[in-house]
Amino acid sequence: MREVLDALHRWREDGLAAGRAVVVRVVRGAPFREGATLVVADDGRIAGGVSGGCVEGEAAEAIAAARRCGSATLVRLGIADERAWAAGLACGGAIDVLVEPRVPPEVEAAAAGPGGVAVATVLPGHEGTAVPAARAVVGADGRLISGTLGSADLDAGLAVAVPPLLAAGESATVSLGDREVFVEVFATAPRLVIVGGSPVAVPLVDLAREVGFHTVVVDPRGAFADPDRFAAADEVILGWPDEVADQAGIDGDAFVAVLTHDPKVDDPAIAVALRRGARYVGAIGSGQTQRGRRERLRELGLSEAEIARLRGPIGLDLGGRSPAEIALAIVSEIVAVRRGGSGAPLAGARARPSDG
Repeated sequence: MREVLDALHRWREDGLAAGRAVVVRVVRGAPFREGATLVVADDGRIAGGVSGGCVEGEAAEAIAAARRCGSATLVRLGIADERAWAAGLACGGAIDVLVEPRVPPEVEAAAAGPGGVAVATVLPGHEGTAVPAARAVVGADGRLISGTLGSADLDAGLAVAVPPLLAAGESATVSLGDREVFVEVFATAPRLVIVGGSPVAVPLVDLAREVGFHTVVVDPRGAFADPDRFAAADEVILGWPDEVADQAGIDGDAFVAVLTHDPKVDDPAIAVALRRGARYVGAIGSGQTQRGRRERLRELGLSEAEIARLRGPIGLDLGGRSPAEIALAIVSEIVAVRRGGSGAPLAGARARPSDG
């Protein structure tokens, strides 16, 4: 949902309303997971997607129909029916999609916020029936923030169902009593701290934001910690990385990319990130640079186990040389670490159930 917010704002500025479709259940393998969202403006413009292109046309038609009748419905889209050749998932999968005549304000507010909440919606009992307007916003502790699912038992069930989904960052449809409830998760965005406002840092901010990271640029040099250069960054901090580590959010959940090529900046930044157990710590530089860097880290008192966690040279081997290509290699490695990927080509690798 977060990826379509900019489009929704632009359409409203043009005086246009929009409806949406959101995947609430993957019945068999499909390219996108629960929570994938397609929005369609009244003039036909689209943003987002529910299937990677396989059934977007049919989903858009369903949104238009919902806009005309004013009711939300649940539909199944996929290749396993008589519509296979007209509109189907090429991977043979099927998805259940909640189609709504408008974007629920609770959902849009949750997507625009800092995260740590989920929006729960009661689903109909079978395909094609209207969806009850029962919706609740739930915090990470399972407590209701606003709304209700219509009964005390259903609301109480959210206290058990929501926290593990928020912790995993995964949307899902769950059974509460005799009802199916779609829990749309808006997790706190993972934090990428970029040390050094180098030419590589500029496209790295853009790419990291595209894949859902909260981006922080840190540099002790005023000319490099320039908010105008990093207008897309969520935060730009002027200061020495080890001195502003708390402000930058360098902790056990952070991803840290060190890009300055200057030991005065790099070494303290790497040391504080490793000592605080950051989830990813990578530093730019050749193999020779890395050997000298590791020796200096030993002199700073870091253990061999801590130093072994440093990823350097940073990024996957994509063969690129331009700043944008290097940034792509870095964000690719970060995504692989976050999602548990190998970084190896998918060709020849065993496909996951959701690969389609």
